[in-house]
Amino acid sequence: MSTPILSQQLEVATQSGLEQGQRRVVENLLRFRFGALDKELSAIISPVLSLPLEEFTPLLLQLSREELLARFGGSN
Repeated sequence: MSTPILSQQLEVATQSGLEQGQRRVVENLLRFRFGALDKELSAIISPVLSLPLEEFTPLLLQLSREELLARFGGSN
């Protein structure tokens, strides 16, 4: 039998795991497309992750580095 506290902790841990997984996906896509994850690209990861997966995935696959930096607040 699970307690409310245990259920809440499990939910938080699950959410944290999902967020870490999405972060890894974004990092890997950026590395694959641009060869390295530099300071500018690293800075856009959090803003990218604020979008739903269905929205950020096509953007990461289609936009140029310059477009991604402009859209998600990176500097050129």
